[in-house]
Amino acid sequence: MLESLLWGGVAAASLLVGAALAVLRRWSDVVLGSVLAFGAGALIASIAFELAEEGLSVGGAIPVAIGLALGAVAFFGADRLVRRIGARGRGGAAGLPLAVGSLLDGVPEQAVLGIGIAAGDGVSAALVVAIVVSNLPEAIGSSADMLRAGSSRAHVLLLWSAVAVACMAATLGGTLAADAASPEVKAGIDGFAAGALLVMLIDAMVPEAREKAKDWAGLATVLGFAIGAGLSLLG
Repeated sequence: MLESLLWGGVAAASLLVGAALAVLRRWSDVVLGSVLAFGAGALIASIAFELAEEGLSVGGAIPVAIGLALGAVAFFGADRLVRRIGARGRGGAAGLPLAVGSLLDGVPEQAVLGIGIAAGDGVSAALVVAIVVSNLPEAIGSSADMLRAGSSRAHVLLLWSAVAVACMAATLGGTLAADAASPEVKAGIDGFAAGALLVMLIDAMVPEAREKAKDWAGLATVLGFAIGAGLSLLG
């Protein structure tokens, strides 16, 4: 339990760090886009070499496939709902959809982290790196939007603190679920996280990285993938 809380806190803290960085100074789009692209590459490697591979080895193809479909549909529906809320929002609501999106993809990511710890596989360095690097630009961008819309610094930091606590709790929840779940359920959770992340990558993360970083996005993505794949293989 303590190990889950520790590593869940390390991964989730990147959200609060991103918010603090936005409060301290303004970052260029090229920097944000490059970091976002790097995180996307690391997440792709994590999906391929951690989530999908682990799910197939633990519970087989059918639970993973079901989880993939459920995760994709769940994130797609939740993301559309968040966008509608953001479209109707005014003033301080700016940036809120991105914050909620971070919660939606952060919970399954960190639940999988907790499952790996419970299974005795140790901490997935590739997954931790992917979570941290993808969290930072999301938190910075959302916080910057909210600050420009008139939200106070305290409000922004409190919001991201709440999101970080929820994600950290998901790591503990993943550990508890893994202790009681069958191999098929564990494989389904791996698939669910992979499906949700794939939709998030294609619909939000990659397009935003390309828009902000321009020609640097592709190189940063490949670098992130290479490092993520290397960490997965070393782990």
